[in-house]
Amino acid sequence: MHDLVSKDTLDLLINSRVHRESFGPGTDRPCLAVDLDGSNSDHAAWLKDLPCPVIGIGDGPLAKACDVVLTDQCGLDQIMTNIAKAPIAAMILVQHLRSSETLDVQDTLTAESFAYATAQRGPEFLEWLKGYSKKTEATKFNDEQLLVNIENEKMHLTLNDPENHNAIGVTMRDAICEALDLALADGSFTRVTITGAGRCFSTGGDVDEFGEISDPATAHWVRSLRLPAWRLARLEDRLHVHVDGAVVGAGAEIAAFGSRVTATENAWFQLPELKYGLIPGAGGTASLPRRIGRQRTAYLALSMKRLDVQTALDWGLVDEILS
Repeated sequence: MHDLVSKDTLDLLINSRVHRESFGPGTDRPCLAVDLDGSNSDHAAWLKDLPCPVIGIGDGPLAKACDVVLTDQCGLDQIMTNIAKAPIAAMILVQHLRSSETLDVQDTLTAESFAYATAQRGPEFLEWLKGYSKKTEATKFNDEQLLVNIENEKMHLTLNDPENHNAIGVTMRDAICEALDLALADGSFTRVTITGAGRCFSTGGDVDEFGEISDPATAHWVRSLRLPAWRLARLEDRLHVHVDGAVVGAGAEIAAFGSRVTATENAWFQLPELKYGLIPGAGGTASLPRRIGRQRTAYLALSMKRLDVQTALDWGLVDEILS
């Protein structure tokens, strides 16, 4: 780890033509923390070209070039620690968010799938997978993991596997896709609502199914056909999502597609993918930045911090808190 880089030190790094290879995975600088006070906007292109996350502290002309901006150093150590444990996934994440900032939603989803497939075969995810033991306790199989209620011109979808915290595995994913395909094919639906049964909206992808596809090309092919995000993005202003409790990983990524997102006072959000050596891969790099911006999306993913519902409201991730 390195201390906060001052303006003068940054000038020295750039003027001495330090190679890009000195930063990122496999180096002693897996990320760069920069003091933004008095920074020089001429250095923006150099920072955005670095193969590692750039964390800005404070405020200054270089703020827009950073991947994450913090008001002070509180929380910086945890972010740097997380990055150091999965520097390749962290690099893939910020490079993807930078490059997709000017893309439309569908192109961002394509780029996200490429990036996610790459991380899935990276050494960090494979190391996590090698050490993971699938659940041994018997879990009751719910053959109705998605409840679909159609009334008048409205479709209501309920994630319905509360014993598994509404984790989104292949069965639930495919059921969501089929329901959304119907909603898209039938233009008479004026509103599609998604909620979760039980005490939480969703804890994200079913971890027991991680790594089941053998190669990145096939993984991308499957996501291109069976990713709910492709459908959610096309629903546009017809999608309303209501969340309660944990809204984690794919759960948060799906929720952010809503044109209107409401939440209970118990809701909280988290992007934990970095601890697996992965990046958000359920459409979150398309949905979240369009609600809270690239830098706050990167902050959630790199810090893996829980975001309380009031902050989510302040940021624009939630439109209203319902009591």
